[in-house]
Amino acid sequence: MTKYLSRRLLMLAVTLAVSSFVVFSGIRLAPGDPIAALAAGRSLPPESVAALRERYHLDAPFFEQYLTWVGHAFRGDLGVSITLRQDVTDLIGARVGTTLFLVGYATLIIIVVGLAVGLLGALRPGRVDSAVVVTTSAMVAVPPFVAAIVLIAVFAVGLGWFPAFGTGSGFLDSVRHLTLPAFALAGAATASLARVTRAAVREQLEREHVQTAISRGISYPLVVWRHAVRNAAAPIVTLTGITVASLITLAAVVERTFGLNGLGAYLVNATLSKDLAVVQGICLVMVVAFILINTVVDVVVALIDPRVALGQR
Repeated sequence: MTKYLSRRLLMLAVTLAVSSFVVFSGIRLAPGDPIAALAAGRSLPPESVAALRERYHLDAPFFEQYLTWVGHAFRGDLGVSITLRQDVTDLIGARVGTTLFLVGYATLIIIVVGLAVGLLGALRPGRVDSAVVVTTSAMVAVPPFVAAIVLIAVFAVGLGWFPAFGTGSGFLDSVRHLTLPAFALAGAATASLARVTRAAVREQLEREHVQTAISRGISYPLVVWRHAVRNAAAPIVTLTGITVASLITLAAVVERTFGLNGLGAYLVNATLSKDLAVVQGICLVMVVAFILINTVVDVVVALIDPRVALGQR
């Protein structure tokens, strides 16, 4: 296990280094000039353009810009916004709470509802199982932005149960405002987790040792928990981790739809205004979060099933 953890940490460092280079180079090579966007169509004197490029380190060679950016990012300095003239770290910090709240709320829905529905389908074959399969198949095909529009039309406009825009003030008000965005974000992921849970638990229930334990008169709930659910935990945890990590990027669509002041919505606005420092900073934060979550999931799966760590040999 120690060797496995050491390898994972080494892979984490390499992945972070490669990802930072991809983020920086991808943004720099994208079409468009941030200085032109800053000028808003006006013609700036050559001296002003040169001063702006020097101020934002746009006149340095590519690799020098990358090393400078990585060095500052390692110390928590993500640069200065070209359009707002503020530190990118402060701009991200003012919006990351909304995204974390939304992703955490959606994660709770995915885990609770997905596991419950998946176990229900696995333990109740017949009509209940068929209903679970049909419902989850339909939900998987619905993208978050379509789910958001339907939820707004039904529960915000039609019934008036929840607000359609804003984040609210205070914990309870924020929960009420973020309920529809969280369900829109969690819909397809909940169905995916339910399907994987159903298939994994059903497969374990058909194993010989489980059937033997049932035939020996051991309590059925105990057999399901100890022999079926625990052995099926590895694929369930893996999918949950990947799903939660992907929610960070998918939140952009939902935040734009519901008018939330989160990282995803701000990333879209910064991209449209060619604010490279903000785009690079938010992309780096999202990539680091995705990589860290997947690393934690790999470690948890290895702890649940030691054969994963042994298989790395």
